[in-house]
Amino acid sequence: QVRLQESGGGLVQPGGSLRLSCAASGGTFSSSALGWFRQASGQEREIVAAMSRSGGYRHYADSVKGRFIIFRDNAKDTVYLQMNSLKPEDTAVYYCAAQISSVWTLRVRPDEYEDWGQGTQVTVSS
Repeated sequence: QVRLQESGGGLVQPGGSLRLSCAASGGTFSSSALGWFRQASGQEREIVAAMSRSGGYRHYADSVKGRFIIFRDNAKDTVYLQMNSLKPEDTAVYYCAAQISSVWTLRVRPDEYEDWGQGTQVTVSS
């Protein structure tokens, strides 16, 4: 089990950029597949981006392809979500998630993850 805490959310103008961080505590981070999810008001939680344990495999929701990048720094036990060209429809609470996995595994569904952060609010508005 790994404990996760997101940070970096806030208010940003459309077209702007924001980098979210998710810091992990515990010893399983480097052995975990990782995901970023978001949940807008009144909506279901949805995948934003996911990556394998090794970082060699990545998945992005169609709505964020070409704009968002997921990457990890195992030395810091941190996973990041770089968000560029932000749109108002990106407004949501963003959550990171981790699950011990094989080196090849991508996990893109919420029910594939056991460990979750508390979320960080991202608001895109002028």
